[in-house]
Amino acid sequence: MYKVTPRMANLRRRMEVTIRAHHDLFVAAVVTAAVAVVAVISGSVWLVHDIMTGLPTASELSGVGSMAQATTLYDAKSRPAFTIFQEQRIDAPLSAISPHLVHAIVAIEDQRFYDHGGVDVVRIVAAALNNVRARRAAQGGSTLTQQLARQSFLTTDKTFRRKLKEAVLAWRLERQFTKDQILEMYLNKMYFGDGLYGVEAASLGFFGKHARDLDVPESALLAGLVKSPSTYAPTVSLERAIARRRVVLQTMRDSRAIDRATYDSALRSRPRLADALRPEEGYGQYFKEEVRKQLVQRFGWERVYQGGLKVYTTLDLEMQKAAEREVERALADIEQRQAKRRGNRPAATSDPLQGALIAMDPLDGEVRAMVGGRDFDRSRFNRATQAKRQAGSAFKPFVYATALEQGFTPATLISGLSTPIATVQGQWVPADEHVASDAITMRAALRTSSNRAAVQMLQQVGIPTAVRYAQRLGIGDLPAVPSLALGSGEVTLLSMTSAFSVFANQGMVAPPSLIRRVEDASSGEVLYTASTQKERAISEATAFIMTSMMSDVINAGTGWQARQVGFTLPAAGKTGTTNDYHDVWFVGFTPHLVAGVWIGYDQPRTIIGNGYAGDLAVPLWGRFMAMATRNDAPDRFRMPSTVVPVTICRLSGQLPNDSCRGAVVLNGDGEPTNQSMVYTEYFARGTEPNAFCPLHGGILVNTVATSGDAADATPLPVDRQRNTVTSTADSPPLPPSPESAAEKKRGFWGRIFRR
Repeated sequence: MYKVTPRMANLRRRMEVTIRAHHDLFVAAVVTAAVAVVAVISGSVWLVHDIMTGLPTASELSGVGSMAQATTLYDAKSRPAFTIFQEQRIDAPLSAISPHLVHAIVAIEDQRFYDHGGVDVVRIVAAALNNVRARRAAQGGSTLTQQLARQSFLTTDKTFRRKLKEAVLAWRLERQFTKDQILEMYLNKMYFGDGLYGVEAASLGFFGKHARDLDVPESALLAGLVKSPSTYAPTVSLERAIARRRVVLQTMRDSRAIDRATYDSALRSRPRLADALRPEEGYGQYFKEEVRKQLVQRFGWERVYQGGLKVYTTLDLEMQKAAEREVERALADIEQRQAKRRGNRPAATSDPLQGALIAMDPLDGEVRAMVGGRDFDRSRFNRATQAKRQAGSAFKPFVYATALEQGFTPATLISGLSTPIATVQGQWVPADEHVASDAITMRAALRTSSNRAAVQMLQQVGIPTAVRYAQRLGIGDLPAVPSLALGSGEVTLLSMTSAFSVFANQGMVAPPSLIRRVEDASSGEVLYTASTQKERAISEATAFIMTSMMSDVINAGTGWQARQVGFTLPAAGKTGTTNDYHDVWFVGFTPHLVAGVWIGYDQPRTIIGNGYAGDLAVPLWGRFMAMATRNDAPDRFRMPSTVVPVTICRLSGQLPNDSCRGAVVLNGDGEPTNQSMVYTEYFARGTEPNAFCPLHGGILVNTVATSGDAADATPLPVDRQRNTVTSTADSPPLPPSPESAAEKKRGFWGRIFRR
């Protein structure tokens, strides 16, 4: 065993005193001597040249404090929701770091930090003597400054060349920065394990608190991680982390950074781990991914993953969680029905049933929730934004909106429903399961989702005109064919939901947005602000009248199940079911929220026999909306001054005669009975009817709907002071299974496109 003699110990003390007195000279001498030794050993001055010229320039050296920063995504209430990062790092000034942590780092890593000039010759000599005594490399001599240089500019290769570069860089850093600046850069640069860089990220990630709030035992534990983060991280081995903490505490006590009482108390404490930096993020992954793609497109990959952006999104966390919960529930319910129909036998394919949901504010287009599928980890394909599918009857409101813009009214009688439509494939009469007569009003046609009426109306307004209006609402390119009225064009759920928001937003288009604002985390500079510009797509009158017509769909039409599951607010919407029950849709809205849902398979196939949207999609929509609007006031849709309510005859759509109030009609048993045919309808000013009903005799003088209308006129519930409306119905409610009637024989287009 090697022993240190008194003479050697005395020599060591004298060397330390001399070195302390002339430390900078010794550093320069040691570095110069080391380089000279390399030259002698290698026999080449080119190696020395390589060492000296391969170092960072002065400008590069000045950027040693610039480090990769995580990008944080905030929700609509400016609460942290997600992070995007290559390295999980949060910058913090030295003043925002606990003194306990500073003392712990200095005590265990570099006790002479404030005395040396970058390279601690005293420590090198002491480490060398200890290594000789232990006959192995038991101690290292790297200072905090050297570690910072290595972390910033060099590799971790254990070579003499790298150590020389490290020494030269440390010496230069000490002359370019103050000790506090170096310490701050070090504390923000070092890796602490578990993907956490810098003391602020480590403090939040391990203890759920900011670095300024760390106590002594927590500071000692973090300081102990620097030596080997992968070994001592508390998330890897809490016992090893505590053992390493004991070493740090002992060092702090020996260096008088803490007293005996603090040391004893810290030893007894048990770490309480909490992660306030990285939430599970088990929700909103499709939303996050959509935001990430938009950020990368706008700012580039490096800025997003390393630039420390603060991104304020439009996401409503509670609404998002409810959306995911309800989509999962709806899919599970449908799969249970499927299993029962096949006798609980395994499904023939592993392709899972999928669902998507979009919820947004109709006034500004801000997306509040987005579900792009049932499992983001299994499939990142976003069915809300990327999948293009036929919309079925959910497209019909755009046809009728076009008609209203052309001067038609909800009372317009659409006739010739049995008249074939000429197509390339031949004469076509769409199947129609609810309308047996040859004429129907526009309002009744939408409520019952009449295929024939929609196709006839498309013929009257013109296919190119309807395509143009759909594009103005944001639907995109569509095929100019007669079947367009039945939703033959392929659309995304996002575009459909955004288009329906126009009806709730008085005819104005507000493009959908997921990002409100982007800031630079370091400087606070605003880098991007979402545009709030809106464009008019349809008139206020058309938007309101379409809303009143689609209110019938929820209250007494194909969307009636929304009321059955507990949704009660004034609302409007439309169902859509495609050929062979491949896709089901429902898009609906209140004055403050519009939501669209879709259910189907990625490879289109029948969801379930007779699986209409009213049975499959509407309950999902209703349950989500009941939760999402639970704190909303029952606001009604605002009626613009360009709309007038008028009492008319239900059958003719004209001003009523006296006999319209007691017309003889056949009841369900085929027996004649008296029934009022008068109700209140809404018209764009100037399109009101001016002729009287030709179907009944006698004249009714009072023609304009007022608060004095007779009870049997069945006026819409209008708030006279607020000039608003909830809903209307121009015929009795549909039976409990409005879309399950037996199909009639269909022609070519009827086999291709369902309602």
